[in-house]
Amino acid sequence: MKLSQELQKKLSQVYEPSSMISIRFKGNDVSFKTDEEGNPVVLFIGKKNSEGNIKGERYTRTFKRDDTGKVFKDHWDLKGRAT
Repeated sequence: MKLSQELQKKLSQVYEPSSMISIRFKGNDVSFKTDEEGNPVVLFIGKKNSEGNIKGERYTRTFKRDDTGKVFKDHWDLKGRAT
């Protein structure tokens, strides 16, 4: 499943650094982990079970940086099922 443009726009924002954030998005439960700069880097999307874990899909984010460390490109990779 490819991430929608709307979800990617939401994930391009900066959040609280080094934390796990949970939201609802278009009928799905979404949780993501942020890095030390507040960028979402690991994403879980699907349905939460009774224990609070998301059963669905897991994505990771890859950043391309230039010589100065500035991000010039990033993309999300599907890593498989999340249980």
